[in-house]
Amino acid sequence: MSKNKIWLCLAVLLVLTAAAALKYSTDSFSELNIQTVGELSDEEHPKIALTFDDGPHPVYTPKLLDGLKERGIHATFFLIGKNIEGNEELVNRIQEEGHLIGSHTYNHVQLNKLSESKARDEVLKGCNKIYETTGTYSSFVRPPYGSWKKNLDFCITMIPVSWNVDSLDWKTQNTEKIVKRVVKDVGEGDIILMHDIFDTSVEAALQIVDTLTEEGYQFVTVDELLLE
Repeated sequence: MSKNKIWLCLAVLLVLTAAAALKYSTDSFSELNIQTVGELSDEEHPKIALTFDDGPHPVYTPKLLDGLKERGIHATFFLIGKNIEGNEELVNRIQEEGHLIGSHTYNHVQLNKLSESKARDEVLKGCNKIYETTGTYSSFVRPPYGSWKKNLDFCITMIPVSWNVDSLDWKTQNTEKIVKRVVKDVGEGDIILMHDIFDTSVEAALQIVDTLTEEGYQFVTVDELLLE
């Protein structure tokens, strides 16, 4: 083989090598960019919490859980202690499927109208019922009517959880109105108040999840929102 042909072969080989290297570098850079953009997108999703009071309900809570599970969404359930009676399996399902459980007192009473000892007993009795059922002691409490009695002395840390967006689902019991109200008012870091004791509330909650997920919101439990 002549020297000219040898040099020509070497030149072709160098070009092919450089092209392959450039393609690998470009592909790797593209993959890195895609991954980075994806990670940034995840971090930039505004977080909100969907909460449900007054359950568990033997009919509507399972329907709600089915819809949330299908969508991969976790919520927070503030349970009335006396409603746990006879619904222990349902309460365990709530916990097993990754939702957060908190106390809504035992008898759904307005705490600021009670003496300190009775108010404390209502909260702890609700928490104890949750512990007896699930084996987990909750530190979160949703005061009925949003009325928290200040300076209550508990043997453990109790965290009262209020809300920023009231769906008024218990009042309207109209799916369309509930959805419009929440979607209009919600913003990053908000806690949405709903109830899992009405069929209209369950339907509205799932529509709200679908709509706000499409808008880029990420649903988390209240502990993730408040303690992060």
